[in-house]
Amino acid sequence: MEARFENQGSNQSGMRDRNERLVLTILRRQGSLPKAEIARTTGLSAQTVSVIMRALESEGLLEKGEKVRGKVGQPSVPMCLSRDGALFFGVKVGRRSAELVLVNFLGEILERRRLTYDYPTPDGTVSFVRNSVAEVSKTLTRVQRSRIAGLGIATPYFLWEWGPLIGVDEAELQQWKGFDLRVEIEKLFDFPVYLGNDATCACSSELVFGRDDKPKDFLYIYVGYFIGGGVVLNGSLYEGHSGNAGALGPYPIDGQGGRTRQLIDVASLMGLERRLIDAEGDAKRIWEDPDTWIIDDAIIDDWLSDAVPAIAQTIQAANAFFDFPVVIIDGSMPAEVRERIVGRVRGSLEDLNFSGLTMPRVVNGSIGTDARPLGGASLPLSKRFFLEV
Repeated sequence: MEARFENQGSNQSGMRDRNERLVLTILRRQGSLPKAEIARTTGLSAQTVSVIMRALESEGLLEKGEKVRGKVGQPSVPMCLSRDGALFFGVKVGRRSAELVLVNFLGEILERRRLTYDYPTPDGTVSFVRNSVAEVSKTLTRVQRSRIAGLGIATPYFLWEWGPLIGVDEAELQQWKGFDLRVEIEKLFDFPVYLGNDATCACSSELVFGRDDKPKDFLYIYVGYFIGGGVVLNGSLYEGHSGNAGALGPYPIDGQGGRTRQLIDVASLMGLERRLIDAEGDAKRIWEDPDTWIIDDAIIDDWLSDAVPAIAQTIQAANAFFDFPVVIIDGSMPAEVRERIVGRVRGSLEDLNFSGLTMPRVVNGSIGTDARPLGGASLPLSKRFFLEV
């Protein structure tokens, strides 16, 4: 049993067995299923499925559900992922805050640690992760600690370029240039560490843990300090050759007087932060409690008056290339603010010329403020146990 949870060396041949990953992936996506249905869905023989299921159950990754009695024959016994089958750490590195979560095999958050700051530093980030993992590990039993299968980091790329935008001396962020965060954190632990772009990871969290009615193709937009996104094609996350597909922030937006700005300047929470600082002198509440804002509606509406049309323009352009049937919008904000954005984007799309294009359906994301740390946790979950999405 413990071989699957050791370091990344000799055990990988077992977890990379495609049939085992296929069974786990089907159960991840469809929920509890009897062996006969798993055989039908996967195309594997009943005997092969039985062998796989026994092995996975013996390792604690699967468990039996309640018997389902039919009109004829013996009752079937569905199998499902075991809640305690494996544990994963997910880390979000943001421009104003960092967060670490401990997640079980079903994607449920068991523990959380959070840190706010003016800007992230390499040493501060490594220290936060080291101390948080140590704190959380003390709350676990020996068996639970043995089932920690990895840590995933969701972080913005090119952090050293963002000094002027986040109001920090550019030299302060230069220490990120050439710093390999994944390698430095992996030195601290005996489990594997993975790293991905923060917005792409947020998209992965929606794909792995999110709503059940997702289409096979969709554009994902995440509104954080900087707006970003992800692309899902044929049910899989499309990362592009450099892992940066769906990086919507640099997209050029038509502004007043013919002036062009980037989406990141217009539709990010950075714009709301600036308005709040101008009005009240401080904006820390946005980052300290992203699920609950006590902010004057007039300030939020002023930000949305810029953000919403820009998001709609970006969706229109994206659909000219990929013909997305659905756009999912999520963000680090209270649910009611996200719903307001979604509603207004729908209205703004109606005002654009979609001749020759199909207007997509715009819906709320189902993860919310946890999308990036959960997306970090989805990296070891997917890479070690499932056929990668």
